[in-house]
Amino acid sequence: MTVDNELDFSQLIMGFCSAALLYLGETSSEQRQSTEINIPLARQNIDIIALLREKTRGNLNDQEKNLIEQVLNDLQDRCKKAESSIDKRA
Repeated sequence: MTVDNELDFSQLIMGFCSAALLYLGETSSEQRQSTEINIPLARQNIDIIALLREKTRGNLNDQEKNLIEQVLNDLQDRCKKAESSIDKRA
């Protein structure tokens, strides 16, 4: 793998973040016809980020630590709002 193609920790986290946002209906993909919300898949991606935070504790630089905390807080808030929205419709 060349240096230009290396995946760094921030890109990994942002990949899981993008997937979670997609499943929360927050983004659209050209391949998806709708913004269908899938809470279990969103939660799975959020849980993976939380797992990575725990497994890398003490090994991250300040920028990576801040990124993972901000991403987790934002996604958890968005997930709660999506769940509340679904509960109100039911």
